[in-house]
Amino acid sequence: MSLEIRIATSTDAFEACGVLRRSITECCRLDHQDDPAILEAWLGNKTPQMVAGWFASPTNFSLVAVESGAVVGVALLTRAGKLALCYLLPEARRQGVGRALLARTEAQAREWGIKALQLHSTATAESFYAGQGYSAGGSVKSSYGVETIFFWKQLDAGAAGVDAKRKRFCNCNNV
Repeated sequence: MSLEIRIATSTDAFEACGVLRRSITECCRLDHQDDPAILEAWLGNKTPQMVAGWFASPTNFSLVAVESGAVVGVALLTRAGKLALCYLLPEARRQGVGRALLARTEAQAREWGIKALQLHSTATAESFYAGQGYSAGGSVKSSYGVETIFFWKQLDAGAAGVDAKRKRFCNCNNV
């Protein structure tokens, strides 16, 4: 397997959109239960034009995973420290593609000075994120009607050791 992880461009939007739509439709059945209303809501903004806009935004860091010239995965990190997208084609799962995308987004977050990453995971991807060192923090209903799991990961190793009892995401120092 010759995998390339690179910055996404607007020319990748059509293929990346296909990855998003196939991943949601085929891999996330546990989550959407083939409910047409949920699928319509979840896929509603997954258009090439929308994806191109996400890729072009200066507040986003967008990646594609490319194998044999084809986009097989897509990830998007916001400057606010949210992993907004991390999706793979069904046939690219369990081959290290997701780990490679996640590692690169975490590296970018560190470069930006982000202390912790957060994301909302599907039930389908729950074990993946847990296996990558993310901690579950409860369930949250998505805008498209699916129960998601809130996950977070501390990126600055030194902060965890300074005061392990300090609440995460708190802006005060005297907790």
